[in-house]
Amino acid sequence: MKKYIIFSVFTLIFMHSFAQQSYKGMIMDKNNSKDNLGVFGANVYWLNTTIGGTTNEKGWFEIPYKPEYKKLVVSFVGFKTDTIEVKSLKPIHYFLMEESVLDEVSISAKKKATAKSYLETQNMFIVNSDELLKAACCNLAESFETNPSIDVSFSDALTGTKQIQMLGLNSPYLMIAQENIPMVRGASQVYGLTFTPGTWVESIQITKGAGSVVNGFESISGQINAELVKPSTDNKFFVNGYGNLNGRLELNTHFNQKLNDKWQTGLYVHGNYRGEKFDKNNDTFLDAPLANQINVMNRWQYANNKTGWVSFLNFRFMNDEKQTGQINFNPDVDKGTTNAWGSEIKTKRVDASAKLGYVFPELPFQSMGLQLAYSNHDQESYFGLRDYNIEHQSVYSNFIFNSIIGDTRHKFKTGVSFTHDNYNELVVVDVYKRYENSIGTFFEYAYDNTENFSLTAGLRLDHHNLLGTFVTPRLHARYVPWEKGVLRASVGRGKRSANIFAENQQLFASSRTININSFGGNIYGLNPETAWNYGVSFLQGFRLFDKKGDVTFDFYQTNFTNQVVVDWENPQEISFYDLNGKSIANSFQVELNYEPIKHVDVRTAYKYFDVSTDYISGNLSKPIQPKHRFFANTSYETHKNENGSQWKFDATYNFIGKQRLPNTNGSLETFSKGYSLLNTQITKVLSDKFEIYVGGENITNYKQKNPILGSDDPFGANFDSTIIYGPIFGGSYYAGFRFKIK
Repeated sequence: MKKYIIFSVFTLIFMHSFAQQSYKGMIMDKNNSKDNLGVFGANVYWLNTTIGGTTNEKGWFEIPYKPEYKKLVVSFVGFKTDTIEVKSLKPIHYFLMEESVLDEVSISAKKKATAKSYLETQNMFIVNSDELLKAACCNLAESFETNPSIDVSFSDALTGTKQIQMLGLNSPYLMIAQENIPMVRGASQVYGLTFTPGTWVESIQITKGAGSVVNGFESISGQINAELVKPSTDNKFFVNGYGNLNGRLELNTHFNQKLNDKWQTGLYVHGNYRGEKFDKNNDTFLDAPLANQINVMNRWQYANNKTGWVSFLNFRFMNDEKQTGQINFNPDVDKGTTNAWGSEIKTKRVDASAKLGYVFPELPFQSMGLQLAYSNHDQESYFGLRDYNIEHQSVYSNFIFNSIIGDTRHKFKTGVSFTHDNYNELVVVDVYKRYENSIGTFFEYAYDNTENFSLTAGLRLDHHNLLGTFVTPRLHARYVPWEKGVLRASVGRGKRSANIFAENQQLFASSRTININSFGGNIYGLNPETAWNYGVSFLQGFRLFDKKGDVTFDFYQTNFTNQVVVDWENPQEISFYDLNGKSIANSFQVELNYEPIKHVDVRTAYKYFDVSTDYISGNLSKPIQPKHRFFANTSYETHKNENGSQWKFDATYNFIGKQRLPNTNGSLETFSKGYSLLNTQITKVLSDKFEIYVGGENITNYKQKNPILGSDDPFGANFDSTIIYGPIFGGSYYAGFRFKIK
């Protein structure tokens, strides 16, 4: 019923927008025609009248029309004033021409570290590099510490791996991409976010709710896309060093070189190491794993402005090794024995990707692109006496064609995609092999009346060898009822294969038996997961005491028609089975951003989650999921002097409410207690080339008591390291430096 109500509202608004009668058009800069950039603030009026207006942020105008109006005047400072003869009401697309060469004028403005768009149809915001530098952003998993829309937590008490959630759902329900190519999926779901170093990330686009059909059918709760630094815009040389008191050391280096007018290349090298052993809670287990990673990427960029061709080529190799377990565990002697409990996770990964794009020189609104990617993920691991190995080979291809229907108010994207995944898993003694092939086609239509309404409607048809043939609809709408007020709504469907072992590897670090209640499905005997996501969001910008701010209200619901239920309510086992009943995730968030005084930014948010599932034992709320969260971030920057020197201060506070814990036969309470976390960082920019920073995480020193159940008998029936609702170790303090040559 909700789908039909939302669709009816969209239809009424859509019909109302078309009922407006006036003369419309778009004014553009000839020098930026390939980027489809409109000119903001150009004057447009009818000759010999006072009837006219100015163009909006996208370069569009709409002015009253009468049959006697025949000539339109277009003017803008620095460009030739021109008079256009109007013969019909068909919208025009006019390119301004430079009048003459002007004296240089320097204009500076501070870019927001997190930008919320008033113009995008989807509920999307962009996190840029300034935001990423507010914390010790050592990898992509740690890039969301200062973002209220993404929740970050530890997945278990052993590996120290951070996992993310959005709208109350874990990362497998997100489509996580790298430059719009799906990247963290399949075998890399648990550790994949740690495989992208933070310094490689230029910006992150976060979309709540149903995403675009262009990127596939797997997205359910949202999309995260990481844009990497470009050889053409990155520093010629960059080095970042980091170290913390928990024994973690990291080094990142970037080398970029322009080869000629068309080709540029970059070499990016990342290494991290942790060799010290810590057991601050005296449970005989390492508080953080011993770790060693080397990660190398070579990136090529090609651009030919004369022909309209652009391309990127990426090649990457990564080797990641982790050792965890009891502090006296020696893998050379104790592996495969009961002398001491230990675990090793060794991953080798090879990636290659290519993007090829062409913009039609005579048709700047028309383009086509091809995305290609290959990855080989090879993980060998064991957890005590349990082996888990997975090899995942993946091929991805996507062809996209962009154009318009009549004028740029009506745009569309269409294309075809193909994916291939080959899985080979060893789970203790059982071998699971499967391959997945899918081929699909999509069409996405976007309408924008340039003023107060925009709509994006997408549909894709896919044929999958295990999921069958199915349709994926997605719909987004945006309406501006008044100035700086934006109402958004969305609805969409997603479908995915649940990789039950790869996505729940922490469960191997327990004594639980593994049960799959199969009913004849094609993936581990289980059926694919399908869900509908509905969302409404309202953004209101304001000025208070002559300072800018905005407030956002979000409500989203994810309703599963089928879900692979991960049931660990029995402390002796972990069960996987298809949903029989309801599984619903409700998410509400209110966020306030304000600049109370110059150079001070304040961001606060309250989130409420109501996530419940019908288990075999009855309807229960999601375990280890707080219903209430509060977030606050404050940042301050001093004015940069003539030498480029300045101070930057940042503090982030999180309150995490009580969480329901799965049944432990009395070892733990039914609910955990709420707790607070505080992170801070101070950066001293010494010059445009060099800066240093120091910071602390969890400086309130909160630690979960008894994080590993049965730690005194790790090979016994009650050993369990998976019930983690808070930090394992206390405060962590770090320092680092950044040096760059532009």
